[in-house]
Amino acid sequence: MGVTAVSVSVLSYIISLSVLSKSQMSFTDKMKRMNSDLIKEISDLENSIRKSMKGLGFNIHIYPEQQDLAEIYEQGYGEQTMPEEYVEKLANSKIVTVNHLLPRLTQMVKWAEKEQSVLLIGVRGEVPIAFRGENRKKALIDPVKIGDIVLGYELHNKYEIKLGDIIKFMGREFKVTATHPSRGTIDDITAWMALSTVQELLKKSGLINGILALECNCESIDRLGDIKKEIGQILPGTKIIEKESKALARAEARNKVKKTGEKQMQNFALSQKELIVSQSITATLFVLIITALSIGWIAYLTFSNVANRSVEIGILGAMGFGGSKLILLIISRATLMGVAGTLCALLLSFLAVPIFWGEQVFNDIFMNPSNLFILTCVPTLLACCAAWIPAVKGALKDPAVILRNE
Repeated sequence: MGVTAVSVSVLSYIISLSVLSKSQMSFTDKMKRMNSDLIKEISDLENSIRKSMKGLGFNIHIYPEQQDLAEIYEQGYGEQTMPEEYVEKLANSKIVTVNHLLPRLTQMVKWAEKEQSVLLIGVRGEVPIAFRGENRKKALIDPVKIGDIVLGYELHNKYEIKLGDIIKFMGREFKVTATHPSRGTIDDITAWMALSTVQELLKKSGLINGILALECNCESIDRLGDIKKEIGQILPGTKIIEKESKALARAEARNKVKKTGEKQMQNFALSQKELIVSQSITATLFVLIITALSIGWIAYLTFSNVANRSVEIGILGAMGFGGSKLILLIISRATLMGVAGTLCALLLSFLAVPIFWGEQVFNDIFMNPSNLFILTCVPTLLACCAAWIPAVKGALKDPAVILRNE
């Protein structure tokens, strides 16, 4: 009966640990899933932003400081130019407020071969931000190769130009590698070429009249102010404007989704932690009650044993086997109860815990040094403590009194 009491006490502790460990694992797994879902949702929104920005959907425009913005709003480009090396300087800095740097040279020209006004745009491959290394963003648009030309809808549709055709433009031959669908804007009369080619045609070698960039999805109270401040420190002779776009709205939506998701995760984490604390308190009370009952039961069994063996105790005392020796004898019996009960509980736990709660819970409990100490030593110590008072009380009785009464 004493062994059973110890086993029940140890098993109650193991069950409590198993329940709490399983709850913690469930909470961790749920948090990982929520975080993974949030990352995927944000990634999907970022991909949507990238797609919406495809085809020069940039929202940060950098112009020479002396450029009149009214001229840009009126004709879509500025006459003032700046060195092409500005974009390299920007890319080689540690800028964090923008991604994707695209230098370009734009000017309205006459397509003499067709007697057609054309908005000529020269671009080159995007310049990667140097310090970001492998983390730098992928290009949003493909560069136009030297010798190729890309035409807007009105230009290729009006003159029935097809992909692969060789056309003459400003005295040079170009291969049509792409044609744009109708957009209903000035883009329908644009012609895209390599930046170096346009610089040669316009006799503006090494010059550009704008750098396009995409604002990063950084949370800031004054986004444009931060961008202007950072770029202004790197390129002091420039002017920065922000162009509103669907991409920017989606970027704001992305930030909102991120905040909402993080708030949901925080609320879930708080509620789960409160639940785990509540479970911990309940489990602790459960273990304490079972342990207290077990201690009381072992103490009762020891009292009963001492009372039933009073004659034996009196004879042993009369023979000189009393005092501390007798206390040790009675305590050793409780020690055997504790050891046997602990071994029975551990054996049963080794078989049951992996089946009901899994290998991970088993490892969490039995691979923890503090748990092993509690499971192997504490039950025996408690059993000894429970037997201490009955042992002392029985051992201190006068053998003469015991034997006279008997």
